[in-house]
Amino acid sequence: MTTVGIRGTFFDFVDDPWKHIGNEQAAARFHQDGLMVVTDGVIEAFGPYEKIAAAHPGVAITEIKDRIIVPGFIDGHIHLPQTRVLGAYGEQLLPWLQKWVYPEELKYRDRNYAREGVKRFLDALLASGTTTCQAFTSSSPVSTEELFEEAARRNMRVIAGLTGIDRNAPADFIDTPENFYRDSKRLIAEYHNKGRNLYAITPRFAFGASPELLKACQRLKHEHPDCWVNTHISENPAECSGVLVEHPDCQDYLGVYEKFDLVGPKFSGGHGVYLSNNEFRRMSKKGAAVVFCPCSNLFLGSGLFRLGRATDPEHRVKMSFGTDVGGGNRFSMIAVLDDAYKVGMCNNTLLDGSIDPTRKDLAEAERNKLSPYRGFWSITLGGAEGLYIDDKLGNFEPGKEADFVALDPNGGQIAQAWHQSLIADGAGPRTMDEAASMLFAVMMVGDDRCVDETWVMGKRLYKKS
Repeated sequence: MTTVGIRGTFFDFVDDPWKHIGNEQAAARFHQDGLMVVTDGVIEAFGPYEKIAAAHPGVAITEIKDRIIVPGFIDGHIHLPQTRVLGAYGEQLLPWLQKWVYPEELKYRDRNYAREGVKRFLDALLASGTTTCQAFTSSSPVSTEELFEEAARRNMRVIAGLTGIDRNAPADFIDTPENFYRDSKRLIAEYHNKGRNLYAITPRFAFGASPELLKACQRLKHEHPDCWVNTHISENPAECSGVLVEHPDCQDYLGVYEKFDLVGPKFSGGHGVYLSNNEFRRMSKKGAAVVFCPCSNLFLGSGLFRLGRATDPEHRVKMSFGTDVGGGNRFSMIAVLDDAYKVGMCNNTLLDGSIDPTRKDLAEAERNKLSPYRGFWSITLGGAEGLYIDDKLGNFEPGKEADFVALDPNGGQIAQAWHQSLIADGAGPRTMDEAASMLFAVMMVGDDRCVDETWVMGKRLYKKS
């Protein structure tokens, strides 16, 4: 057994800040001088340095100075084989897929190409502070195999699965429901719950799935009820219209997945920009999650996700945040928070009564505001809850996996340090409020340059050079 100690300034969460409106600090935890003891990658003890150190004499300690240590970031929706096409100009979702994405994803049939792409993908995640992701692969099993193999070598936690599509894509890209079922069964047997790998049954989206493919997904879920289900939902107006043409017996997008018994715990629908109030309520009742992908929703012109509606306390929907690379144009979950804040502020204006008094809803308007507490909870413990992995990670509770990020609050733009000196006089944060204010500046003024170190299972895998 290997035991190490990490000393530094820690900030994490014990609850959902949206449950503590007006007192969001109650959801957080801050230790200006803290110690985390890690044994074989799992947190053994955590708390104030003096208390924890006294109970663990002789433990070798690594001190991380002048940084704020937060749990590793969780990306709930990202596409492995789109790494190379992020930032492709000028199209909305459906033509963008045809022009840029499908041709690139076809290259992942080649194992050497897929292997290189996976390494670049995981390198980019770690450099952004992301230690866990739920990822789409491609319609070829090779990319799924390579992702799980390389993630296992790095000991990263990954949720992924073969991406099923048999309609509305190039003929050489789609596959049959029979092949999808057969290949998924094999991949589940080889990789699910092996090390930190978890398997997601992955119909790409209802627009690209025949009833037969969705029946194959239903069969897989019934045979492997502990697997995840990962897909897209209500991202783009043209896509939403097309789904109802492809599935005319369904009343709405969510209804397609409900018809095949896929909606429930461990179900994630990416985007959800055009979910109706009724669909939000049904997702809430069934314990399903939506993944907010603001960078992609803005880049592809899809629309503004209703963050305040998803966080309605009467019908709260589980939620994680995602980059959606390559629709999202950055790997950074910090960038996701930047764009999520701006989307929320636009929705706040739409609901405050100043534009249309008939839509005035001050409570929902307020829930759209992404404070640093709400933001960093959403990409750590909240993201873990949305993916049903909060028993494994998301904060610094003993017994959880020791994935964390050391943030340099003075990184980012050249003006960042001067701004932060307004909060803490050029020093590190002394209180929880000061830490939260500095983290908000990381969200809004900083960028990936604020990520100084990324640790996975108590081992440093990335250090900014």
